[in-house]
Amino acid sequence: MDAITSPTRVLETGFDHDLARLARRYCELIETRATKRGLWLARIAELLPRLHAGVSSLVAAEPPPGDRPEPVDLDARFELFSQLRHLLADCDPYWLEFDSVADGMTAMTGSLADDLTDIYCELKQGLTLFELDPDRAVTAWALGYRQHWGQHLVDAERHLAMLQSQSRLDL
Repeated sequence: MDAITSPTRVLETGFDHDLARLARRYCELIETRATKRGLWLARIAELLPRLHAGVSSLVAAEPPPGDRPEPVDLDARFELFSQLRHLLADCDPYWLEFDSVADGMTAMTGSLADDLTDIYCELKQGLTLFELDPDRAVTAWALGYRQHWGQHLVDAERHLAMLQSQSRLDL
């Protein structure tokens, strides 16, 4: 199939490499998180919309039967989540639509650390696959985005925009 008829490609040549470059940059930011969150968090806030624009233009195609990604290492995922949650501190929790404000701050169910961790795990897995088979990686990213991490991406962007509007990104 060519770039016009392939279900996982967009019309631009090299798009999959651009998306992989953005995914790699995101993963590097997560892996090299600073001890101070200010500039690091601002860089994440700048990168997420570019990543969102790239991945949302993909058309998800069903992978061949039995072609499912490897399961995520849950212990490593939890370790990363814990580290990000500690780093983000008071910038981590946020209200979701059905959270009860009357129950106080402990009722917040949104977590920026959880969002960033899930995005990282999906992108990192795709980058490993990208080295072997770029088409499969792009398909996996498109499906994962539509089925799971797309909501985390939207929630993270919204929360980071709120933090920025409150001048809390550069703390």
